[in-house]
Amino acid sequence: MVKADTAFILAAAGLVLLMTPGLALFYGGMVRGKNVLGTIMQSFFMISLISMEWVYLGYSMSFGPDVGGLIGDLSWMGLRGVTSAPSPDYATTIPQTVFMIYQCMFAVITPALITGAFAERVKFSTFVVFSLLWAILVYNPVCHWVWGKGGWLGALGVMDFAGGLVVHVTCGAAALAAVLVIGPRKGYGRTSFMPHNLPMTLMGTGLLWFGWFGFNGGSALAADEIAATAFVATHLAGMAGMFMWVVMEYLKLGKPTTLGAASGAISGLATITPAAGFVGPNAAIFIGLLAGVVCFLAVNLKTRLGFDDSLDVVGIHGVGGLVGTLCLGVFASTKVNPGGVDGLLAGNAAQLGIQAFGVVVVLAYTLVVSWLLLKGLDMTIGLRISGEAEVEGLDSAEHSETAYN
Repeated sequence: MVKADTAFILAAAGLVLLMTPGLALFYGGMVRGKNVLGTIMQSFFMISLISMEWVYLGYSMSFGPDVGGLIGDLSWMGLRGVTSAPSPDYATTIPQTVFMIYQCMFAVITPALITGAFAERVKFSTFVVFSLLWAILVYNPVCHWVWGKGGWLGALGVMDFAGGLVVHVTCGAAALAAVLVIGPRKGYGRTSFMPHNLPMTLMGTGLLWFGWFGFNGGSALAADEIAATAFVATHLAGMAGMFMWVVMEYLKLGKPTTLGAASGAISGLATITPAAGFVGPNAAIFIGLLAGVVCFLAVNLKTRLGFDDSLDVVGIHGVGGLVGTLCLGVFASTKVNPGGVDGLLAGNAAQLGIQAFGVVVVLAYTLVVSWLLLKGLDMTIGLRISGEAEVEGLDSAEHSETAYN
């Protein structure tokens, strides 16, 4: 084992954990004041729920010994046999326990990301059941397909450095299913839904950006030059996404906004995620600029389509993860990462097709399973709070609390 690698991934795991409270603030500031605690609670509680699921099911299903390329078996259930020795299949220079806890933080934040799509209108109890089932039926299988030893998408050559498919496309597809099943907020299209605390959202953006260095840089699983490549690409794409979103906003509205700057930064960070360890700095900047344009247009499209993706999960995370995964097939280069692949611009056009196939599979599977889960829960225990509770607000109706006196 290499002590520097172990220290680096432990620090990266802490940074990724920080992203979930950061997300809670990011989302919490964008809802109305009567829903801020309920929104924060949806993200924050995932730290407990999904960590528990990861220990007893998730890690073994995602990274355990392969069963037909589809799932890991349950031989590591309860972390049985997961020791401080390195893992020959995943990380040869760090303890397997460190790899396990690092990956746990990815599993935690992914269902938390989905919550932005149905903010202000879902029962907390049903949300908890959905998140648990979704982690088992969607996140764990997709994680194994792409990152697990023997996973069938990985075996086909589908690449995902830090979660464009496993995290962002899955949460974006689930968010789309949620919007379609749950429907819009009460008064959508007639009532103002202005963010109640944009400074809170900007603070959350800063914490997410900071944590993203662990998210992407740590995915090298070593303190090496690939981690440095991913770290640099992450920052450059984030700043480029912010820059382009503000430009687009200025061209459309005549005034830039802080919410637009935050949204642009997150779009750039999400879009570079699958490619971060495979592309150079100029490609990272281009990907960030592209994210600022495409995600801006996607978010604005929801108004025309008339669906209430409350906090733009589909337009930013779903579209960003999709675009970034395809960009990997264009810009990846073995000159940047000898352990990676060449993309279209390096003479390997086939990789773009492989990436597109991965996007279609993950998007379709996640959309169908998420829709079925949501419909089933809606028909049994119910998804939405009552109309009266929605007027009252999540904080009081669901948690008997108020954020502000």
